[in-house]
Amino acid sequence: MKKDFLCLSDWSLEDLEKIFALTSDLKSKQKAGMQHHLLADKTLGMLFEKSSTRTRVSFEVGMFQLGGHALFLASGNTQMGRGEPIKDTARCMARYVDGVMIRTYSQQAIEDFAKYSSVPIINGLTDLYHPCQVMADLFTVSEYKENYRQLSYCWIGDGNNMANSWINAAAVFGFELRVATPAGYEPDASVCKRAADAGAKILYTSDPREAARGAQVLNTDVWASMGQEEEQQVREKAFVGYQINMELVALADPECVVMHCLPAHRDEEITDEVMESSHSIIYDEAENRLHAQKAIMATLMSYPPVACCE
Repeated sequence: MKKDFLCLSDWSLEDLEKIFALTSDLKSKQKAGMQHHLLADKTLGMLFEKSSTRTRVSFEVGMFQLGGHALFLASGNTQMGRGEPIKDTARCMARYVDGVMIRTYSQQAIEDFAKYSSVPIINGLTDLYHPCQVMADLFTVSEYKENYRQLSYCWIGDGNNMANSWINAAAVFGFELRVATPAGYEPDASVCKRAADAGAKILYTSDPREAARGAQVLNTDVWASMGQEEEQQVREKAFVGYQINMELVALADPECVVMHCLPAHRDEEITDEVMESSHSIIYDEAENRLHAQKAIMATLMSYPPVACCE
């Protein structure tokens, strides 16, 4: 049966931890120069409506290392860009490729694509969720900290797709999460409700200091995401005080780690000093996009399944 990777809350803790185990194995093999062609002769279609650096490179390189091939498709150069219905594109692409990664704006669009596709669909980013990034983030934390599920995490900044995905992760993995956002920039209400119904341990606050105090993992993202550039000046005023700087880091656990999904606006949502400090695990986090996504692709696209898809 086909399985998609659209949202973390669609997956069980057991299955996500199996993906982490596979991530570790594939990373070890890659570092040792060992072949791991779990997707030999497979093809991943990559459909982009939003621009990308890390998503495109990590998925394309990942498919190559798994023995397969990745095909880049800019939506403006496809028939979807001229108005072809999603269901027609999805049905046809499934006849050609073994899986599709989509980086787009609308979560509904990717869910519609998955509905009509007979091959697995991977969410490379939507305005609502960024599940591959959070998988890479949590795997990175697990490399630095024992018992990553028992740590205290905080999110400081915009209640965007990353904040929503961290909320989903807190509900699935069970860790404590504190989310600090300015008024009017809170995470999606339906995401918060679903997490609350699942018993997630989440504190919502407008005080970044409250969120950071004693935290073992600090995380942020740009204040204006793609498609919000015209709001940049307004957001800069709204987010004053929501910068991760050394003063905020000093409130956290002395051994805390700091993450950012990149690209970063240095000295805006995070200071250059913090990014270059010993607390930063940002570039390990970026590297682990490659390894975590390889595990996700192998889990979804290999037969027989290598991890948890049945």
